[in-house]
Amino acid sequence: MTRGIKAAPVWLAGAAAIISLAATLIFWWSPAIAAEAGSTATALSSGAIQWGFIAAALATGLSSLGAGFAVASVGSAAIGAMAEKPELLGRALIMVGLAEGIAIYGLIISILILNRIL
Repeated sequence: MTRGIKAAPVWLAGAAAIISLAATLIFWWSPAIAAEAGSTATALSSGAIQWGFIAAALATGLSSLGAGFAVASVGSAAIGAMAEKPELLGRALIMVGLAEGIAIYGLIISILILNRIL
């Protein structure tokens, strides 16, 4: 019987990153599209600001949740691998660091959203 790393947390984190990126692009491009259409969109409506706060919260929360699941599965597999071959420490740290980077990407997206709406 073989045990592998479950891919569901990684897919969850990837989906959260894509949703966050889509929300950021919508908020980033909507004033530019409105300006090209000839209307004067200088300030966002209160509804857009509320959705921006929700998008920023979801970007941070879901990416952190996905990163937590990814670090848990990759970290446990890395500990198991290092128990058998201690020279895998560097590779294990790189894999855990890549999984943790997902949360940092979500935080960056949230900062971009908040800078755009405030």
